[in-house]
Amino acid sequence: MKINNKYLGLVTKKFNDFFLVDLKNQENALNSKKFLCKVRKSVNFNNQLIYVGDAVVIENIDLKSKRAVITCLKKRKNLLVRPSVANISNIYIIFSVEEPALNLSQVNRFLISAESMGVEVSLVLTKCDLISDTKRSFLIDKFEKWGYKAITLNLEKSDDFNNLLVELKQKECSIFMGPSGVGKTTLLNTIIPGLQNSTAPVSNKIKRGKNTTRNVELFSISNQSYIVDTPGFNMQPIKVNVSLLPNLYSEIYKQVIDEKIKCKFRNCLHLNDEGCNLNKSFERYSFYKEMIESSKSHHYQNQED
Repeated sequence: MKINNKYLGLVTKKFNDFFLVDLKNQENALNSKKFLCKVRKSVNFNNQLIYVGDAVVIENIDLKSKRAVITCLKKRKNLLVRPSVANISNIYIIFSVEEPALNLSQVNRFLISAESMGVEVSLVLTKCDLISDTKRSFLIDKFEKWGYKAITLNLEKSDDFNNLLVELKQKECSIFMGPSGVGKTTLLNTIIPGLQNSTAPVSNKIKRGKNTTRNVELFSISNQSYIVDTPGFNMQPIKVNVSLLPNLYSEIYKQVIDEKIKCKFRNCLHLNDEGCNLNKSFERYSFYKEMIESSKSHHYQNQED
């Protein structure tokens, strides 16, 4: 049976020239159906590629073979370049507190890279069964000063996981980001029963895990919520205009917006600028300063090239 109507769908997987499109919440025969689609040859999306997470329009639906044709690409809200995923609503930065040990500079870079996407950012700390309750409370307080309510996970305690799952089901499309070996795949396997991505033990030499996930794919976890399963990847370089970096640090943003501090110059970068009135006593200031100086250096190198 073929249907010629147009339907809005969500790309949940991409392989070669084919796309798996989810028509969840459609009526009657199309309810919760997935279709294998190709792009109509005559269609040009202004040279844009289609990515997992994109909203598309499909036509020429064949219910028997579960095939269809993509005829339109809807405007996307954002695009994560590596791994390539569109229309992310929430980024969860995942770090383990031990094995591998927490690296605060690395945590900060992941957080700021995520903040530059302009979406809601959360911090999840895994393997909390390896630390004391005192250390756990210490870390919660630390990250609260950074502007994040850290979610601590001990997978032996079901309440920790259940609370995170309830939160994820209220989001539109979430993605986990973090270095190897921190438990992202194990967490995804727990969230998506039957996924069973293979996991690899952390190397004794380098204390990092081996990437074992291969394809980018969206999985439905509630009526309107998806989570992204991604291959492992190195953190993307932060490509943010230097003048915008202060806005990505909640400690600076809070002083400027909430406390209404005023520096002598509107474009103050809060380093050694004349007339700077920023209180620089917060913990992440050294990370901020290093990031500003690194961004400036990169900018000047590009100009010389």
